[in-house]
Amino acid sequence: MTNEKTKVKKEKAFASISVKSFVFVVAILVFMLAVCGILSLFVPQGEFARNANGEIIAGTYVQGEAHGIEFWRIITAPFRVFAAEGSLTIIMICLFLLIMSGVFNLLEKTNGIKVIMDKIVQKFEYKKRLVICLAILFFMLFGSFFGLFEELVTLLPFVTIFMLSLGFDTMTGLGVCMLASCFGFSAAITNPFSVGIASSFAGINTISGIWLRIIFFILVYALVCFFVLNYTKKIRKNPEISLTYQNDLLKRESFETREKEDPQKNNKIFKVYATFFICQFIVLLSIAFIRPISDYAIPILSVTFLIGGLIAGLLVVEEKKKVFAYFGKGALAMFPAVLLIALASSINLVMQESKIIDTIMNTVINFLDGQSIYVCVLYIYLLILILQIFIGSASAKIFLIMPILLPICSVIGLSPNLLILTYCMADGFSDVILPTNPVLLIGLSMSNVSYGKWVKWTWKIQLSILVMSILILFFGIAVGF
Repeated sequence: MTNEKTKVKKEKAFASISVKSFVFVVAILVFMLAVCGILSLFVPQGEFARNANGEIIAGTYVQGEAHGIEFWRIITAPFRVFAAEGSLTIIMICLFLLIMSGVFNLLEKTNGIKVIMDKIVQKFEYKKRLVICLAILFFMLFGSFFGLFEELVTLLPFVTIFMLSLGFDTMTGLGVCMLASCFGFSAAITNPFSVGIASSFAGINTISGIWLRIIFFILVYALVCFFVLNYTKKIRKNPEISLTYQNDLLKRESFETREKEDPQKNNKIFKVYATFFICQFIVLLSIAFIRPISDYAIPILSVTFLIGGLIAGLLVVEEKKKVFAYFGKGALAMFPAVLLIALASSINLVMQESKIIDTIMNTVINFLDGQSIYVCVLYIYLLILILQIFIGSASAKIFLIMPILLPICSVIGLSPNLLILTYCMADGFSDVILPTNPVLLIGLSMSNVSYGKWVKWTWKIQLSILVMSILILFFGIAVGF
């Protein structure tokens, strides 16, 4: 998701990772790495025969004896993954994360996304319901196409003030910004941090299976709009039922103290960054539809984001040195995510070198054997959801579980496209309900909303999205997606 970045109260790169979250996830991954080393002492080695594409062939598993793995291999695994087989993919994804973080920190520091949002909603200031729907679409599209969630939550104060000025409340601002961003990230169409990375692991085009992801996105968008609009209808009839009524009275008093902005400068920022995002969208479509370049999606996106982002920054910033400073600070703030990816990848490396990964897959296959494929997809959904409680990083979880789940799914008849869709659903939506997610807690703190009030407000839409996700997965199985 990458969704593995958070803000802190003091001035920081806007895509920085909180220390507590980082330490917690590192502890979990190190524990899992140690467990894999211990398991190699007891779990028998085993191996499947594989076809020319590297896919395991069902019924060919051969079991050996347990031999264990050398201790030095365990402790050096996080470093050796960058030189192991398939390391080029890991390196390119890590570079991509650093570049994306650097560019979006540059956009945030130069007011890019805020100005784009402001320009759009200003044109529809007197069409309040339409403004809400457009704002939700804005945040969901950025989440779905570009994998933004935490980055967009930095706009929460601005969005909240705008919603209050329209006569709504803080909860509406949270729904339009934080809820929509998260749900857009989860209803991923080309999200590079989930669909993009997972597609690379599966060896398929990012556009593969996009039709069902688009349908799912539309359904989720309709659900979020209905949820927020239905709420605003109630509080406009009776403002006092708002969960944040008293606090909002105080917030409205501060409207007159808002800093005045330079319209001419904002017009320039809007034109430059709007052009940048339009160009990136064209690049995404080109990668999706032009087969010869689709295999190089991540390198192409990395280069275009880097060059386009820096050029855009240089055009809007007077002090040119600040462009590289903002970019560098954003990239540096994402470096801990690279460490998480290295740790997650090292777990698979240890299992491969100790030759227990095929034994584990064989156990899972035997467990799922004879069960309905509908039941199997629920088990996979549940597994990813449980991991989400402990490992919030979308990319880290992909490196951890995709090498195991992809071969299993090929045997039980679950397509890579459906596995990726399952992953996106189980990984993302819970980000705005689990109290272990720091972005949720920070967003609520910024809005002065208690976790209890938030759960009271969102539990129905969370339940609805869970049911909708399962139905979409079952539909995908039924139509052979």
